Amino acid sequence: MQGLADWLAHLEALHPRGQAGIELGLDRVAAVKARLGQHEDCPVILVGGTNGKGSTCAMLERILLAAGYKVGVYSSPHLVRYNERVRIDGHDASDTALCDGFARVEAARGDAALTYFEFGTLAAWEVFAVARCDAIILEVGLGGRLDATNIYSPACSIITGVDLDHMDFLGPDREAIGREKAGIFRAGVAAICGDPNPPQSLLDHAAAIGTPVQVMGRDFGYLRQEQQWLYWHGEQRRGGLAYPGMRGGNQLANAACAIAALDAVKAVLPIAMKDIRQGLIEVELPGRFQVLPGRPAIVLDVAHNPQAARVLADNLGGMAFHPKTWAVFGMLADKDVDGVIEALKERVSHWLPCSLDGRRAASADFLAERLRAHGLEVAGRFDSPAAALAAAQAAAVEDDRILAFGSFLTVAAALQMLGRA
Repeated sequence: MQGLADWLAHLEALHPRGQAGIELGLDRVAAVKARLGQHEDCPVILVGGTNGKGSTCAMLERILLAAGYKVGVYSSPHLVRYNERVRIDGHDASDTALCDGFARVEAARGDAALTYFEFGTLAAWEVFAVARCDAIILEVGLGGRLDATNIYSPACSIITGVDLDHMDFLGPDREAIGREKAGIFRAGVAAICGDPNPPQSLLDHAAAIGTPVQVMGRDFGYLRQEQQWLYWHGEQRRGGLAYPGMRGGNQLANAACAIAALDAVKAVLPIAMKDIRQGLIEVELPGRFQVLPGRPAIVLDVAHNPQAARVLADNLGGMAFHPKTWAVFGMLADKDVDGVIEALKERVSHWLPCSLDGRRAASADFLAERLRAHGLEVAGRFDSPAAALAAAQAAAVEDDRILAFGSFLTVAAALQMLGRA
């Protein structure tokens, strides 16, 4: 292979079977892990959940970096460059490091037909091993029980929340999905659940295998205070905390999960309160209710399912008044488009549906049809997010607001057009 682009093309072609190249199961990837001789030589925090995984990983990362640890993070999907998926000490992995990791996986896999995500997961671990990380944070890609990240043994597992998404793979309701996500639990290993009303299947599985699970609102949580917030864990109180660097009321729940997890691993990764304060202030992650400076305001959010869209709607409601909101709206066709529209229809005055690239993408015509089915007017149909964003910028006045959302692809295109990628 000549470079990273060649390797990524190889990964795409390697395992064409199944929807979007997804094939659940751990046997193949676990066998290659064994051939690579990969071992958990430092504490691993495994982060699953329907929404909030990326934000929680970013908070864990910044806090541990503030404490002086060398931290590796594996997350997905990326916005603009594949390198974003693998971070060492807060920086994206280099092309060379990734290519070296891919080469070692290729040499070890034999005839195993790894998926794009499986290959990337194994290669990320190779990068972390070379860097000799003190801690590794792995974001679950899909579900949990059969996700490639679940071949690694965590020192703590987090499930940020459980809602409806990827139902073709994970099941038709929260109980089925909760059981799949609980598959990242381990006997005797602390688990954090950020869902204050978790599915009974999740709690039952934890009890059956002996996982001590801590639940938001029951065992730990947070309280909003004027200009600051308080984290509580049992009888313990930590007040006077500054709001996280990432905007949105939902980020306090993610921050509470991160702190609870770090409390659970403090014997192997001790941190000070000042590290928590510094890390939360410094944390940032593009596309998570990201508000760009200037007028009109531009808001970028990767919300792509109804739960995330409801959170986005709440966050938009907490902003200063804007006469009109112009929504650049691009989604994948296998998502709950109607549920997302329903969640946001009261917050958007002008809809600009756009087509995305890729076989899973919904067309602008399809999105426009669904918008009209909800009784909403469509301000044009566009062949790309960039075209829709240009139209929104031309139509909006200074006091208006432009929202680009619905998919990582939508946000990535907006960032590129705005010169921020």
